[in-house]
Amino acid sequence: MRKGKVIAVAGKGGTGKTAIAALLIRELLNAQGNEDVCILAVDADADTNLPDALGISYAKTVGDIREGLLEEKQRDFTLDIRSQFEGKIAGIIAEEERYDLLVMGRPEGPGCYCPVNHIIRMIIDTLAKNYDYTIIDCEAGLEHLSRRTTRDVDVMLVVLDTTLKSIKTALRLKEIAAEIDIDVKKLVIMANKIPDGADKMMVGEAKRYNLEIEDIIPFDPLISEYDTKGIPIVDLPDGAPSVIAVRRIVEKLL
Repeated sequence: MRKGKVIAVAGKGGTGKTAIAALLIRELLNAQGNEDVCILAVDADADTNLPDALGISYAKTVGDIREGLLEEKQRDFTLDIRSQFEGKIAGIIAEEERYDLLVMGRPEGPGCYCPVNHIIRMIIDTLAKNYDYTIIDCEAGLEHLSRRTTRDVDVMLVVLDTTLKSIKTALRLKEIAAEIDIDVKKLVIMANKIPDGADKMMVGEAKRYNLEIEDIIPFDPLISEYDTKGIPIVDLPDGAPSVIAVRRIVEKLL
């Protein structure tokens, strides 16, 4: 296993990307032979739900740092934003026993943020090399690709649900990843929250759009229950349908 493997979880909002990302982290840490694995979890969604799914807290986001440095740059044009970013990002990483969490925070405000986003990409690329895996819970939709804040991905898991919109989002993700400077080595289409008996229908509908579903995660009522009660998704029992399905996906990834 080489260092720095990056797995991004992408798709339409509401498909359950965050739950899948959290369970991926859990099952990678629990996999046989992975006792010494260290993971970087990146919450790249402005809604910042991954910390709750993991049951941990954070103090600041990359967005907070970005805004502060841009204000400082206006006062001092000689400020080296990259070096400041590197130091400040190291200080906001939430450290757990076997994984760390970096929260990206709110999306860009008015004005041109292109140089700053470029620096963020480089820093994440650098950080990823220090971990066995980097799991990115991407923004809903296509923004993370169109702004190129996600790149050099070993596996991109594109999550569908039973809606046509999720299929169309998956199609656009494939198109954009091919059009712009993003190195996605493997793209995996998966369906989530699929009711009993709807597997074949979902696979057939995806095929109509030339999408091959490789994995199906069944609807798991425990996820909604845990969300309602504020219980971290990673505390789901080993026998929960979603946990079993994600464990199977991790076995394939390994």
